[in-house]
Amino acid sequence: MMLRRWIATGMVAVATLGVLNAVPAAADRPYDPAAQTLRTLGLRHGLYIGTAVDTAALNDPADPRYREILRAEFSSATAENVMKWEALEPTRGSYDWGPADQFVAAAQRNGQRIRGHVLVWHNQLPGWLTTGVEDGSIGTTELREILRRHVTTVVKRYRGKIWQWDVVNEAVSDPWDTPSTLHYKGFWARHLGPGYIADAFRWARAADPTALLFYNDYNIEAFGSGDPADDKTQFVYDMAKGLLAQGVPIDGVGSQGHLGTQYGNFDTLQVADALRRFARLGLATAFTEVDVRSRMTDGVQAGDPEEINPRLQASAANFHVLLQACLAEPRCLSFTVWGFTDRHSWVPGWFDDPPEGLATIYDEDYQPKRAYQVMKADLIYAGPPYVLPRVAPKPRR
Repeated sequence: MMLRRWIATGMVAVATLGVLNAVPAAADRPYDPAAQTLRTLGLRHGLYIGTAVDTAALNDPADPRYREILRAEFSSATAENVMKWEALEPTRGSYDWGPADQFVAAAQRNGQRIRGHVLVWHNQLPGWLTTGVEDGSIGTTELREILRRHVTTVVKRYRGKIWQWDVVNEAVSDPWDTPSTLHYKGFWARHLGPGYIADAFRWARAADPTALLFYNDYNIEAFGSGDPADDKTQFVYDMAKGLLAQGVPIDGVGSQGHLGTQYGNFDTLQVADALRRFARLGLATAFTEVDVRSRMTDGVQAGDPEEINPRLQASAANFHVLLQACLAEPRCLSFTVWGFTDRHSWVPGWFDDPPEGLATIYDEDYQPKRAYQVMKADLIYAGPPYVLPRVAPKPRR
């Protein structure tokens, strides 16, 4: 509570700008871009500013502020968890569409474009599937058919309602994995081989000819050595290029953008270069899960401004780098933060040794942080000749 009070007090002047743009300016009042929402400012550039949606918060009658900010500030929405396989099909052959349908309906009421997340991932799989493979009751041929049926069923369910699908998520290893040479990792690669990636895109396209189909991964914000043995961005670039050469209907690559203030990270020119290289392949790009976490030291938790201030500034700088690079590349279609408030952030529950937090653009009391204001400034002051109109792709056939 001490930390929340400090951030809120320090942001009083910022908060007076107004989070919501509910009342239009009077005719005799000059236009004030700082009073506009991220949603409105992003659409000036044809760029969709999105957020992951926590459906528990969305449905909490005691938390109306969550719904107000969600509706006002964001022009696209991603389900944080309710469209993942374990949530959709907890029992084999029996789908629970309720939460996902509710999310889609809420986004439609808000006039938001929807990013579907996620069709094929090695995490958050239903227990019946992983157990069946482990005990041998589900063989390779059946497993491939189960995957085909899942992709087809889900995409058809939401056909015409999803703007971008994360078709395959996090299929590539990291240099710190074993072996250290980059490779296709996870449940699906082990049991079906890397060919499942092309299959998934083809199945998704057959189920919905209008959705944009994305590969999505983390740690691909910028190129490194250029050697696909240890440069993950290069590995993903080569993979995407290979899929295109095979006629696979991949439309885009999503860079998650999970960053931390304790790391060196990248500058705008490095990130813009990566986006540009993917664009030269004819692919759209998007930042899909952006947050910037910080170590929650004893000083931070006690509310020490000398420890909090540098972290808030470093966080804002990282949001700025990614957003500025996206604005500079016309094929970067959307910029999605992975939750907008520390009140409902996944970070503290996942990074707890040592503890991390402060990852989003609003604090726990829904006060906008420096990162929010920097994003707003980027959207206000960006323009030609460096920010050009978005290039709207057509789904690849």
